[in-house]
Amino acid sequence: MVRGGVILFIVALTAPSLAVAETISFADAAAQLAKNCGAVITANCRGVNLDANRLKECLSRNQDVMTPDCKANYLLTFDAIQKRIAARVTVANACTREIVKLCGGSTKETSKSVPCLVAAKGVSRNCTQAMSDAGYQ
Repeated sequence: MVRGGVILFIVALTAPSLAVAETISFADAAAQLAKNCGAVITANCRGVNLDANRLKECLSRNQDVMTPDCKANYLLTFDAIQKRIAARVTVANACTREIVKLCGGSTKETSKSVPCLVAAKGVSRNCTQAMSDAGYQ
């Protein structure tokens, strides 16, 4: 049951997997949570939907039974997840010109332009940095 829940959590986090320069990948974040907090999640968060916010709330409510590794690392892991999500939004803003002019795309659907942005020549430094922070490169 635990492994199935952790695997589901990993799949949910890695759906469109991106990275942030100061964070870890979604898959690595899920693996880190499973390693550090797997027993606590299994014992205390059994009926919790395994999305990041609900899992974070459950772990926060159960700090009194957390292992030292879980207590020391779970907030850092969730912070890394939030930074990664924010980096995705930044790509649309930093790459507006490239998405429209080089890739013929729309900033409303930035993810569809990512393969073009990665391969395109003449991409600005800000756009390149944003894509790197978001884990596209």
